[in-house]
Amino acid sequence: MFSVTNGIYVRWAMNTVLYAVVSAVGASLLATMAGYAFAKYDFPFKRVMFSTVLGAIMIPMTALAIPTYLLFANAGLTNTIWAVIVPSLVSPFGVFLMQTYASEAIPDSLLEAARVDGAGEGTIFWRVSLRMLGPGVITVLLFNLVATWNNYFLPLIMLSTSELYPLTVGLAQQQSAATAGSGAQALFSTVITGSMVAILPLIVAFLFLQRYWESGLATGAVKE
Repeated sequence: MFSVTNGIYVRWAMNTVLYAVVSAVGASLLATMAGYAFAKYDFPFKRVMFSTVLGAIMIPMTALAIPTYLLFANAGLTNTIWAVIVPSLVSPFGVFLMQTYASEAIPDSLLEAARVDGAGEGTIFWRVSLRMLGPGVITVLLFNLVATWNNYFLPLIMLSTSELYPLTVGLAQQQSAATAGSGAQALFSTVITGSMVAILPLIVAFLFLQRYWESGLATGAVKE
């Protein structure tokens, strides 16, 4: 498997890790900041903006793929890593989830106490609120990690160089070659094995991150 086509599988795996990790961390950070702002601040057009976010959840990502491609084509960013990473940074569901979680997890009295003590809004968010939002952040992180890892249609239309493919597109292309070319049975077995290996990192990530959920559930269970 790792020696087929000069070891291109390793390159696809590295691309997938890059796309998934950068997109998941970036999307989680943006969703956390946006959800926290919607939950704890009042500003003009807040309800309209949040309603727009809720409406965006109902739009399937496949419906946005072609308009996204046209925007990136006009910007000259197609067939680059940014064509996969930047669209994946937008997570309306993550914003909604973090808004709901922040509104319940962070007491307003705690924020007021921090402001009375002289803490700025940035300090309150990074040093106080973010720690209390841990389980929610991990949840959004895992959702985005799985979504980007399994994303097929976006990189399919954005990328044309095989060296930039993630595992989903690369294995699909190998499957097409196995169906159309000679030696189909051997290559088909390679695709099946590669698909099985591709899900192992997701299992490891889930097992590693679930301890943060357990610690979050335990937080506040005992009152002093």
